[in-house]
Amino acid sequence: MAATLTTTDFKFNGQESLYHGKVRDVYDIDGKYLVMVATDRISAFDVILPKGIPYKGQVLNQIAAYFLDATKDIVPNWKVAVPDPMVTVGVKCQPLKIEMIVRGYLAGSAWREYKAGARSICGVTLPEGLRENQKLPSPILTPTTKADEGHDENISREEIISRGIVAEDIYSQVEKYALALFARGSEMAAKRGLILVDTKYEFGIHDGKVILIDEIHTPDSSRYFYAEGYEERFAKGEEQRQLSKEFVRQWLIANGFMGKPGQKVPEMTPQYCDEVSKRYIELYEHIVGEKFIPADESDLDRRIYDNVAACLTTL
Repeated sequence: MAATLTTTDFKFNGQESLYHGKVRDVYDIDGKYLVMVATDRISAFDVILPKGIPYKGQVLNQIAAYFLDATKDIVPNWKVAVPDPMVTVGVKCQPLKIEMIVRGYLAGSAWREYKAGARSICGVTLPEGLRENQKLPSPILTPTTKADEGHDENISREEIISRGIVAEDIYSQVEKYALALFARGSEMAAKRGLILVDTKYEFGIHDGKVILIDEIHTPDSSRYFYAEGYEERFAKGEEQRQLSKEFVRQWLIANGFMGKPGQKVPEMTPQYCDEVSKRYIELYEHIVGEKFIPADESDLDRRIYDNVAACLTTL
């Protein structure tokens, strides 16, 4: 099995802090820049799984960079450079305390709420008679709060503004950006034979302007269906073929793990980790439309440190 990067503890020039997220390690440089290392960690059900997945960090980082470049005419973004296949360096900003989730189809948690009887989700009214995975009349925004602890919570536009989480003028701008990004993502997916079902975007304020931050249109932050066979499967009420990390969640569920107390993560053998790696590479090649070229992983720490250190001297 190829080498994996599951944790980092670099000491870069100008480094002020280090934050370990579920998947990314984020270094604050001089309070001006962020070095975001996409590790090979994988999480599900809010739990970081015990083994890394070869090349997962490279896959996610390169997909995100690809879409940031492809959408910068719509909204400016935080990306400054990609000095290493697993690293993006960008400007530090003040993040907005919301995630903008855009849904083009009724799937996932939105479907579960609808099935349970809800006809208004995050203040958006949905018509009667919809079915799972059905295309919505038009894409909808279902924002969530960004919780410092615990789970994110659904919230409406009105609540966001009335509670002062985001000013109305900023929120209106973010709404337009999110829908425009989703439209672009949907167009790009269609060219690859895919359907962008739903996704999330995060924004921040830099020099008084709204910018797009974090990742975009990756299989960890988005749900994709294969376009081929969608209509037939929908007509028959069958599950759709997906491009996302849902296959990992399904494997965990089948093996008795859903992140609940007392449950044990099933053994992740080298063979299983390699299989997951192949699926992520498949995701990359479908979404980006290019052959995946694995980077040299013989000394990941040294490679990343040298590449980032050289980049920081140019900022």
